Amino acid sequence: MTAPILALRGVNKSFGPIDVLHDITLEVQAGQVLCLLGDNGAGKSTLIKIMSGVHQPTSGVIEIDGVPVGLPTPRAAAENGIATVHQFGGTFPLMSIGRSFFVGVEPTKGWGPFKIYDRKRANDIAVKAVRDFGITRIDDGDRLVGGLSGGERQSLAIARAVHFGARVLILDEPTAALGVKQATHVLRIVNEAKKRGLAVVFITHQVMHAMAVGDHFAVLIRGAVAADFHKGEKSREEITDLMAGGASMASLEAEIEGYMASHDGHPPPPAH
Repeated sequence: MTAPILALRGVNKSFGPIDVLHDITLEVQAGQVLCLLGDNGAGKSTLIKIMSGVHQPTSGVIEIDGVPVGLPTPRAAAENGIATVHQFGGTFPLMSIGRSFFVGVEPTKGWGPFKIYDRKRANDIAVKAVRDFGITRIDDGDRLVGGLSGGERQSLAIARAVHFGARVLILDEPTAALGVKQATHVLRIVNEAKKRGLAVVFITHQVMHAMAVGDHFAVLIRGAVAADFHKGEKSREEITDLMAGGASMASLEAEIEGYMASHDGHPPPPAH
């Protein structure tokens, strides 16, 4: 079997005396979407930072193509083909689409000390890259990023990552702040990235979005993998129950039913 593009083996992370991640083992295969599900405080952000080189694991191993590697910096992660797109796309509202696409690596024309920014080339490449992902509304590279919708900004950031050679795409809550239509655009782009053979790590707490694109699922609770399963192995209700902490919810429901049974069917009064 082909080695996964990215794998975490027994990864732990502590900040001083506080243990944040516990024995995390996950694999991301080419052409698949791994959905990391978890509520706020589950450890998703810390795990993203470890995969993208911001934090170092306290113990455990990170593998690229089956080979143990160190990711001491975000640049090292990028050099290994790992790109992270954060919730608001990492774009610059007051820059043009072309300039934002190439920020830090701007194409130039001219010679020696007379080189200048090649605006036309940057705009043409940026517009083509985004349109190749199916976002046909973008046709002018001089348009300001601030005038794009949230979904279009996400699309621009993802297209940029793919253009610069990303093999692993880490998407941090890409649909959290979007409406239904914009979220659908982003999910289509995730599917397109998967078709192109990228390994996608899709971090979300929205089960519907995860089930629409996911092949492999992991549920994080308090920094540990509470469940690891593939598409079709669990229903939406089961996944939601896992994320909410099924035992806690069942206990709460039992308490409410017991109270109502002893108070003539009246629910508990609101807390003041």
